[in-house]
Amino acid sequence: MTLQWIVLTVALVAALSLRPWRMMAGGLRLTPLLATLTLVPWLWALPTLHKMPLQLQGSGACLVVLMLGWPLAVPVLCAVGVIAALISPMPWQTALDLTVWLGLVPATLAFGLGLAVRRWIGTHLFVYILGRAFLGTVLCMFTAGVLAQLADHRLPGIADDLSLVAHWLVAWGDAFLTGLFTAILVAYKPEWLATWSDPLYLKQAHQDDL
Repeated sequence: MTLQWIVLTVALVAALSLRPWRMMAGGLRLTPLLATLTLVPWLWALPTLHKMPLQLQGSGACLVVLMLGWPLAVPVLCAVGVIAALISPMPWQTALDLTVWLGLVPATLAFGLGLAVRRWIGTHLFVYILGRAFLGTVLCMFTAGVLAQLADHRLPGIADDLSLVAHWLVAWGDAFLTGLFTAILVAYKPEWLATWSDPLYLKQAHQDDL
């Protein structure tokens, strides 16, 4: 419990120090923010609303980072955890665990991975969609699951080796949805992606074609 509070406090203080409300200028982030607060809490609360043999939740955190940027994604994911607790019978301790291990940890990993991809691979359209949104989500979600397990946040009634397999499979499911929605947003609503830039990525794609 102490570790979760430390992670949440450090992430929230760091995010707020970057003044994430500036991302709301012009209202471009309003629609993806409201969509996150509306849909993601139900995704996190689903196993407690229906009795499931495996208590596995989708995350959506990597997609939220792509849409909102890390500084704004952190307080929004904290709000998602609160809403998930209010709409379901989960205890507040469970909501805290979900906020940290399904929200803040994969979101922070996705932020770091995004910086590394731009630094070492470059600003390419297909790298953004396939690398950062799809394969990056697999890596971030699985790593977050492993870290959660090492921190003694285990799946109830599931052996550790099977838990790793479960985390790996769920990571691919989350990655499929993240990659799919990212590709759609790049094509039709690029302004909803805080981490996307038409001049940066499309210019590079045009130069590659030449």
